[in-house]
Amino acid sequence: MAVTGDGAGHGSGGTGRAAGAGGNGDGGRAAGAGGNGIRGGNGIRGGYGDGAAVFRDGRPVLLALRALGLGDLLTAVPALRALRRSFPGHRIVLAAPAALAELLPLIGAVDELCDVPGPEPAPEHVPVEAPAIAVNLHGRGPQSTGALLGTRPGRLLSHAHPDVPGVAGPRWRAEAHEVRRWCDLLGWYGIPADPGDLYLADPAGPGGAHTGPVVVHPGAAHPSRRWPPERFAQVVSGLRDAGHDVVVTGGVAEHGLARQVAGLAGLPAEHVLAGRTGLAELAALVARARLVVCGDTGVAHLATAFATPSVVLFGPVPPALWGPPPGGPHTALWAGLRGDPHGKRPDPGLLRIEARQVLDAALDRLEVTVR
Repeated sequence: MAVTGDGAGHGSGGTGRAAGAGGNGDGGRAAGAGGNGIRGGNGIRGGYGDGAAVFRDGRPVLLALRALGLGDLLTAVPALRALRRSFPGHRIVLAAPAALAELLPLIGAVDELCDVPGPEPAPEHVPVEAPAIAVNLHGRGPQSTGALLGTRPGRLLSHAHPDVPGVAGPRWRAEAHEVRRWCDLLGWYGIPADPGDLYLADPAGPGGAHTGPVVVHPGAAHPSRRWPPERFAQVVSGLRDAGHDVVVTGGVAEHGLARQVAGLAGLPAEHVLAGRTGLAELAALVARARLVVCGDTGVAHLATAFATPSVVLFGPVPPALWGPPPGGPHTALWAGLRGDPHGKRPDPGLLRIEARQVLDAALDRLEVTVR
């Protein structure tokens, strides 16, 4: 895969595969806030609390960098919650795009979002000075490592990178699942994290059922992960023929694609929600949906986060790296071929997945849900 620099993460509509991050010191264990021991006590800029920023409420700042998209944020939820548990006395600041702020109340681990663009943040893009702890949940480096070093943290928790020899940490494992990657990073520093801690609070409150319409989301950030609109339309038509209510979602830039799918399927224009929902509204829609049908994109991770049944089309990246956890109400379809996740045309492996295959998987999931 062609990735330059720090790499990119999953992205809100799609995925650039995460590559980026560097690590911190390896010497003994040093006491963190509340007596939490973290590995890496070589003490960048002196050690914990030496010149560290203190928030106006008196709490030291823990800065977590994840300046990517929707799916990237959701795969980092277990790591963010682990940081919350291990550092209850810190103010946790997430460096990420402002558009993701609407999800923070559902995650429950972050105190504040600092608007930082991605996927390769420069030091000047992270306007936080001297946090007590900085955590690289962004990639393997070296750009993300440099951006965090530029904040002059008391400690930096990150993967090691050969271009940043003064920063030690666990090695980057290219074949790790994205959720496991960040949990393992924290584990290396002595911070326990549960990869299964993926689920978000229901926007409508506890006890809700998956009784809403089927959500079909045809978009993705990169063309290599966009299944043809004609095939999505065939799936929509088949679902409607089977008596299911269907809506088509997407961002503002995907409104034309959503209308194309709806038009080919004979779906009324009022069922096209692309560009008409904010992130919080989209999350609520997915949380109540009977089923989600989409590619390997942020909406697939929303379905996982709400345990909403889903059929997810993978290619060019396998579900072993970015797919839903096993045992849930999800069907991951993959032809077994890898390719460039940033490619400019639909991946050949993705094109091997036929509309009939997707429709059958969707109807099977809907039948299980009804039972």
